[in-house]
Amino acid sequence: MTLTPARSIITSAAAAGTGVGAFNVIHLETAEGLVTAAEETGLPVILQVSENCAKYHGGLAPIGRACLALAEESSARVAVHLDHAEDESLALQAIDLGFGSVMFDGATLPYAENVAATRRIVQAAHSAGVFVEAELGEIGGKDGAHAPGVRTDPEEAVRFVAETGVDALAVAVGSSHAMTERVAALDLELIARLHAALEVPLVLHGSSGVADDVLAAAVRAGMTKINVSTHLNGFFTHALRRVLDENPAVVDSRKYIAPARAALSAEAARLQRLFALEETA
Repeated sequence: MTLTPARSIITSAAAAGTGVGAFNVIHLETAEGLVTAAEETGLPVILQVSENCAKYHGGLAPIGRACLALAEESSARVAVHLDHAEDESLALQAIDLGFGSVMFDGATLPYAENVAATRRIVQAAHSAGVFVEAELGEIGGKDGAHAPGVRTDPEEAVRFVAETGVDALAVAVGSSHAMTERVAALDLELIARLHAALEVPLVLHGSSGVADDVLAAAVRAGMTKINVSTHLNGFFTHALRRVLDENPAVVDSRKYIAPARAALSAEAARLQRLFALEETA
């Protein structure tokens, strides 16, 4: 298959009442492992390149083009998405590079400014056929800036979607970014209310801190796009550390990166099946 539009993947999952994995890319090996998982499961995957990832690689183009190339060459349905762009120019660059979707994160802005900035991105993206995700109700834990009790108000969410024209909405329902323990309690009743109130798919950020059974319940309540980063990074890092501990003389980085990539891939495949409700059927 060639590069698959995120719109197609997300709207198909929403219509089926299932979830889709949106996994963050840290470097090329992450992206390779995620694509392998999609090929093994036969389920679609969204490769997410964040603003922080772009900065790490010295710009969006190198890692972005690598992900696009992997998607083009894969037999799986693979979309490439810009995650958490607070810089409007970065979102515009992703559109120009050929990303199928972008997330503009104006959640820390006052409501009116968030609406205005998001609308500008939507207009540019839609003219290029690009899907847009936005955020309303700050997600906890990001740089320590967000209070953990913040929740997205359904009425405000309906107004925000109408005023901006976004295609998907990331909502605050109890998850928190960068959690290393899976103990977050999601407000499933709020998810159901948001799902009933909105016509656009819902996105769950901070999913690394949420246990399997709660993630499956969130999908059943109406979540569609499930973002994961820290949890998968842990599998990569733990496997790498284990190989180095067991082989202190190794110097060829491929010898320890390959097992780390495989560990991440296996867990990504398991999560894909979980989000598709295959493990809980």
